[in-house]
Amino acid sequence: MAIYNLGSINIDNFYDVDHLPKPGETLASNGYRVGLGGKGANQSIAAALAGATVHHIGAIGSEGAWCKARLSKAGVETGNVTMQKISTGHANICIDAAGENMIVLFSGANAQITEAQIADALGNAGPNDTLILQNETVLTFEAAKMAREKGLFVVYSAAPFDAKCAAQMLPVTDLLVVNEVEATQLSDALGVSTDEIDAPNLLITKGAQGAVWRVGATGQQVEVPAFKVDPIDTTGAGDCFIGYVVAGLDQGLEIRDAMRLGAAASAIQVTRHGTADAMPNRAEVEAFLAETGSD
Repeated sequence: MAIYNLGSINIDNFYDVDHLPKPGETLASNGYRVGLGGKGANQSIAAALAGATVHHIGAIGSEGAWCKARLSKAGVETGNVTMQKISTGHANICIDAAGENMIVLFSGANAQITEAQIADALGNAGPNDTLILQNETVLTFEAAKMAREKGLFVVYSAAPFDAKCAAQMLPVTDLLVVNEVEATQLSDALGVSTDEIDAPNLLITKGAQGAVWRVGATGQQVEVPAFKVDPIDTTGAGDCFIGYVVAGLDQGLEIRDAMRLGAAASAIQVTRHGTADAMPNRAEVEAFLAETGSD
């Protein structure tokens, strides 16, 4: 079993600020850091650190070679990460004193991925494998169709949120992942209640309130609370959660157990600065669960 991830690779620029900027406001930063990010890279690294076999499908510019190296160091297979003539995607991230963030993205090389690259990457994939997708690259719908034809389980994170894109993805998605705000936006766009969103599986993340998984065929719901920690940076927490959940499912865990694993991983991640660089490894997550009395 393996996880394939058509996902963004970004260079993250972090700015520590007293409060998030308001329209027209200029702020002086209290600190500056650079790290690896992008929802795709974050999820790939989280899943790999959880012990899954992960193949990343993506693109970088020449100045982003270190990003590919960082993915490889975390255990991600990077043979399908290409180098493009345009610059690597990047994100400018403001983080306030409470750990909340504001992010501006530039797609860069993430928009240069081709169907041929995806088809080649999925060449050996099959029914026991998983494809994970987000909205920070091109060709998510086309990739999902290819994966479905091969029998893969398709996990789609509808973020950054776009209602039209999310609605288009529903017929080719096995697990739709949204946060509470995105769930409301999608239900409003579709003219249905959240419970009526037509997805085989729906996973709604609720930050400090945990997450809920709804099985579409039966209406069964699995709820898992978040672990109480003092966050210093919430950037990438959702990606950490998803990467660990998908890895847990790939390893044969039941839904609830996979979600608890993800909740523990993201609880650790938010107590550290950074995104991909802040992801915990499986041993750290297991130790955290043992310390909190969770099995």
